Amino acid sequence: MNEFRFGAHAPARRTLLHLSDTHLLDGARLGGRYDTVANLELTLARIRAMQPHPDAIVITGDLTELGEPASYRRLRDMLEPVAEEIGAALIWVAGNHDERPALREHLLDQAATQEPVTAVHDLDGLRVIALDSTVPGWHHGALDAAQLAWLRAELATPAPLGTILALHHPPLPSHIPFFDILELQDQPALAAAIEGSDVRAILAGHLHYSTSGTFHGIPVSVASATCYTMDLALPDDRVNGMDAGQSFHLVHVWDDTITHAVVPVASAETADTFTPEWYAKVSAMSPEERLGYFSRKR
Repeated sequence: MNEFRFGAHAPARRTLLHLSDTHLLDGARLGGRYDTVANLELTLARIRAMQPHPDAIVITGDLTELGEPASYRRLRDMLEPVAEEIGAALIWVAGNHDERPALREHLLDQAATQEPVTAVHDLDGLRVIALDSTVPGWHHGALDAAQLAWLRAELATPAPLGTILALHHPPLPSHIPFFDILELQDQPALAAAIEGSDVRAILAGHLHYSTSGTFHGIPVSVASATCYTMDLALPDDRVNGMDAGQSFHLVHVWDDTITHAVVPVASAETADTFTPEWYAKVSAMSPEERLGYFSRKR
């Protein structure tokens, strides 16, 4: 945790690492173009090198491309050691490219059924609820009445630091026309289920580009993909995938707000302006001295 406090806010209470859409395809390139394993390995190398470490890694769906058992086992072999190494909880969310029976059996050690893949995680007072917006046999999203009733029951008791929902299909519009076909259907039903609850943020994926908005007054943050991203510089009806710009999000949770920062997988050499010595020097100053030293224009 960041130990410095130079402004109005104390350090964040919890930090989540939000990544999405790994579309793991073991032994082949996705669409003949994208090496999903290599791209995930680059992402994990970046995560391993990060400091400080997050409290949890949340992966919002499309974990594999075809729902193959071998791909889930490979994904597990790649992610679990990283999570253990950095001391982070691992939160899996199902996506439309996933297959519930194989995901449950080979990733979660559960019965291979078509039951929705849902879970509740307690991160020392911060509750993260994984929802399953997949519809077996289809690529659009939906949350049936039974899952929404389960969600309402979970939310009936508030969590000390509130609740974050994680699902694959974001309850947001997209400016890319084809995503409207594959959207989360019956969004008013989800709004009714979380009405008056302690839900503070919604994490999602599916779009392969980073975006944000609000749903029923609640911030929604969509992480880009590790496999490939969308070139949004093209006209809406020509947007397609590209093997560049992969990223993930850092989600910082304060008592009164939650922020979502985009972290590119690609990196470059940085400047050396801010160092531990610089922070030690500034920490020894009074607030007035600090403001004069760093804020005053010269």
